This record gives sequence, C-alpha cells and structure tokens, in this order.
Amino acid sequence: MIASFGAKSTTDEVLAGVDLSGKRILVTGVSAGLGVETARALAGHGAQVVGAARDLDKAYKATEQVRAQAANGGGIELVELDLASLASVRACADRLVADGKPFDVVIANAGVMATPFGKTADGFETQFGTNHLGHFVLVNRIASLMQPGSRLVNLSSSGHRFSDVDLDDPNFDHTPYAEFVAYGRSKTANILFAVEFDRRHKAHGVRAVAVHPGGIQTELGRYMTPGVMQAMIDSIAAQAAEGQPAFEWKTIPQGAATSCWAAVVAPADTVGGLYCEDCHVAEPTDAGLDFRGGIRAYALDPERAKALWAKSEEMVGERF
Repeated sequence: MIASFGAKSTTDEVLAGVDLSGKRILVTGVSAGLGVETARALAGHGAQVVGAARDLDKAYKATEQVRAQAANGGGIELVELDLASLASVRACADRLVADGKPFDVVIANAGVMATPFGKTADGFETQFGTNHLGHFVLVNRIASLMQPGSRLVNLSSSGHRFSDVDLDDPNFDHTPYAEFVAYGRSKTANILFAVEFDRRHKAHGVRAVAVHPGGIQTELGRYMTPGVMQAMIDSIAAQAAEGQPAFEWKTIPQGAATSCWAAVVAPADTVGGLYCEDCHVAEPTDAGLDFRGGIRAYALDPERAKALWAKSEEMVGERF
C-alpha cells in the first residue's frame, strides 16, 4: 500500500523507509532553500548528490548540513553552474558527460522570481533564460547519462497561472515587462519542457514530471519589493475573506517534499508528463492565481510543449 502524503508532509516523512544507496542525483540550486533541503534529505537516505550552484563558496557553506547528515554511503559533491550563461551551462554539462557517471534523477530546482527587467549573458529575458533555457540546455546535454528508470523533476510553481508562454515575444522585445508575467511564462515553460521531455524519452524508460513546491519564504523572493509582497499578502487575505481556506506558508522541508516524492517515491506512470503539488498529481483548474492549487490546461498542452521545444532550440542555437 502506497502511503498518502499531503501539503504538510516533510521530506523525511515522504522518504521514510526509502533506501537510495547507490543512486546518483543531480540537484541544481544547492546554495540555499529548497535545493539544500532536497540534497540533505536525499543524501541522508544514501544518495550520492551532485549539487550545482553558481557560487561554489556559498554552496559549500550552505551544504555543511548535507555532509553532516549524509548516511548509508550518501554524500554530496559540487559543480559550478550559472544558468544565466549558456557558456557556463555547456561547460557544466560537458564536465558531467566527460565524467561518464549516470544519473538516476535530475532535479531542476534552481531559479529566480519576479526580477527587475534584465537579460542573461546570452541576451534572453532573465527569468525565461535562467529558469527555462538554462535548464533546457543542461538537461538535454546530459540526457545520455539518464538511463532507463531515471527521472527528470522540473520545479515549476502555481505562478504558471500568471501567464502562458509567449513564443512570439519571449524576451519582452515588444511587450511591456511585468515581473510576475515573466515569472509565469518561465514556470509554464518548466511544465511544458517536462511534458515534451517525457514524451520523447518515456519509450526508453526515462520519465519527466513538473512540481509546485508550495508557498515558501526563501531567497527566491529576494527581488520582491515590500509593495509587491504586500500586494500578494492582500490578495491572499481577500481570498480567505471570500470563504477560501486561510493560506499557510510551508516550511522548507514541507516545500521540498513534493520534489523528493516525485523523484523517488511516486510511481513513474502516475506522475510522468504531469504536474504535481502537495505530493499528488494536480487537478485541472480554470481559476486565476488563488494559491490553492491546480494546473491550467495550456501548461499541459502537448502541441504547445512541442512548439516551445522548437522555439527553445532556435533561441539557444542547438538541436536536441
């Protein structure tokens, strides 16, 4: 019988009794927050974690608890990865491929949120370029290391409900920039990437899933001004006043639980090609962003996923 988990389940609860000895797992964004907790939980159950981060000094300090709590042969090594630079992404991927060691799971955890308008080293809008295109190139370049039975977990967000992707103007060259619209586009892209990656690889036993960790207060919100944060809090309060259940922030171990569950606990056929939240597959919704869950249809549209893949290849100048 499969245990039932929910919004308040923690990483240690979903991994209870799970032995990951001999498993090798890549986690991006291990310098803070969810990435560190995900790595800690996985290494604590025996996994060999490869943690990727832009700032290796910061990541080394942040992962002290990962090394301290590793068990059953688990551990962590670090690799440099700046998702906002395709040169860095390609160098990281080349190093991993040259190493030749396979991955059982790849967790595309790193990301940015609600940044001021800016561009990556390659001229892409910051959020789309970092959250989607950087991972798109990294994952596809190391896909040969993912053997049958392995899994890709893309961290998305309920923020996907802010916006569908805009394949005609991905860099806001002709559209007025809005922080959360850009964030929504990038988070929808994370889901669509999982949908198409799953379609392309499932015949070979490699699956992909997108997850929403929940509302957590981490460094991800460092770009949000007090005004933006207050507007979000007011929106949440208004929904509660309309009879919705009161919103509750998750702890970091609760937030990382869905990543761990989707990566190594949930049956592949249950989650493959889908979007999960609170340790279960999300239900379709037509509602706006109400922070209460659900997946918009456009984010799971297989034709939209194929179109995004083609556009992403065009943007990065690489075919996969």
